[in-house]
Amino acid sequence: MSRVPHDAMVRAIIAAQAMDRSQKEQLADEVFRTQPNLLGAVLVLPRLGVALPKVDFAVEILFVCFLAMKASGLTWPVITEDDLERQSKRFIAISRFADDLDEHLRKRSMDQYIAEHPEKNLLAYVTGETSKWLASIAPEESDKYVMLAIWDVVNCIAFVALPGSKGKTRRGQAR
Repeated sequence: MSRVPHDAMVRAIIAAQAMDRSQKEQLADEVFRTQPNLLGAVLVLPRLGVALPKVDFAVEILFVCFLAMKASGLTWPVITEDDLERQSKRFIAISRFADDLDEHLRKRSMDQYIAEHPEKNLLAYVTGETSKWLASIAPEESDKYVMLAIWDVVNCIAFVALPGSKGKTRRGQAR
């Protein structure tokens, strides 16, 4: 069962879209206080050669994800740099695996990834927004950093152990 239910996603999306600049600045401060590593994963993008409008896209995704975490009503631990690194390595490995497959097997692999992802609502939102974003930009090599940052955020939310879960991840694997 998803920890970020559909209604929490809807509330988060509506809240993020309704925010003005001042409210977004306050939200950035809150993210910094409660999930500094998630914010850092996005704010590092300019150092990797990502243009500011593309960083803005990643920040908007982060804001919706963060608001969805809050709307879930759960107590979330601070996502660590190790969590981000683990999810980055996992996502890269999955992507590289899929790159070596023919088109039919790549689709089956993607379907399996989606079917087994514990946060389907979050995954669906980020996938949709990313598809729209990719269709609206002039592609650059640095876009891979944006993609990696937002997928790290999504996967950290999906797989981080919540307090009271006895050190287990969502899939029951020891940390």
